[in-house]
Amino acid sequence: MNAADDKTIVREYFNSTGFDRWKRIYGDGEVNKVQLDIRNGHQQTVDSVIGWLKNDGNLAELSICDAGCGVGSLSIPLATEGAKIYASDISEKMVEEGKQRALETLGNAENPTFAVQDLESLSGSYHTVICLDVLIHYPQEKADEMISHLCSLAQSRIILSFAPKTCALTLLKKIGSFFPGPSKTTRAYLHREADVIKILESNGFAIQRKEFTKTRFYFSRILEATRP
Repeated sequence: MNAADDKTIVREYFNSTGFDRWKRIYGDGEVNKVQLDIRNGHQQTVDSVIGWLKNDGNLAELSICDAGCGVGSLSIPLATEGAKIYASDISEKMVEEGKQRALETLGNAENPTFAVQDLESLSGSYHTVICLDVLIHYPQEKADEMISHLCSLAQSRIILSFAPKTCALTLLKKIGSFFPGPSKTTRAYLHREADVIKILESNGFAIQRKEFTKTRFYFSRILEATRP
């Protein structure tokens, strides 16, 4: 199956059954134990990134592209802190949910700015480009293209998260424990950290900070890379 098929599957999934499932996971309502574990893991990743940016002390001065924004779990808190946020997602339903949550939380529809776009069609120039938990839907060769394109949009910094390819996680994935039950609707691609770092470095970025989130069913490596 080629990358175009992967993109179609992701778009259709998150505009149908996947939307309802992940809307619950990224919300605060009742979910099953596996979904709760994934919710907590994803929130830890989001909190780690927000912590980095807040600790830098200049968040309100930044323009940020949140590529693959989902329902706005990262975009809305960053907008609350004063950053100018350009949020996009391949799923129209996710974007509409993000808009609604932003309006309820912030009381305006101006920041974040939401758009329905896939990663390859993103344009513009932003101080920081962030892409969390998106690469898991795409194979390495496609992920390389996506990362390179995101790098071209970043004036200063790029932050990525991905499911790292390790022996243990590869084994879990093979025996069906990586994404249990109905969550297997889309394929889960693992990526070697060294491969991701190599593509960042080839685009002129150097790694500055790393973090790793691990729960029972959620695993995510976060990398921050900056231009010299």
